[in-house]
Amino acid sequence: MTDEEAMALALGEAGAAVAHGDVPVGAVAIVGDRVVASRHNERELAGDPTAHAEILALRDAAAALGSWRLGDVTLYVTLEPCPMCAGALVAGRLRRLVFGAADPKAGAAGSLYNLCADPRLNHEVEVTGGVLAEPSAELLAGFFASRRG
Repeated sequence: MTDEEAMALALGEAGAAVAHGDVPVGAVAIVGDRVVASRHNERELAGDPTAHAEILALRDAAAALGSWRLGDVTLYVTLEPCPMCAGALVAGRLRRLVFGAADPKAGAAGSLYNLCADPRLNHEVEVTGGVLAEPSAELLAGFFASRRG
């Protein structure tokens, strides 16, 4: 599965968040060519500030794989992870992160911070950004435009 094909799955997942008023961010965890978890933001749905797509996908991936150590996992997410999510990727020993749109206001995988590649931490995550960035950004922009009226 190519990065673009996997990101397209994450984009499909992101669209599901809109149905319950959540910011459309989707995440898909893949090992080899197998999807082990696929989630979207559920902060509004669950009333949980930590219910970001990445956190939920990591939890599901760990359950599916039977370990919190996610060294074989590549996570595809439509928006660059925030500090909480980037920290979770490092804590889970994730192999690779691929994201769509950069987040200059809260991105912690290269834009504002770079937690995934900080040599002071106990693990570094390989990062590829900008995969299907335009459709990822358009989905977010459309969501926020509709909220403004």
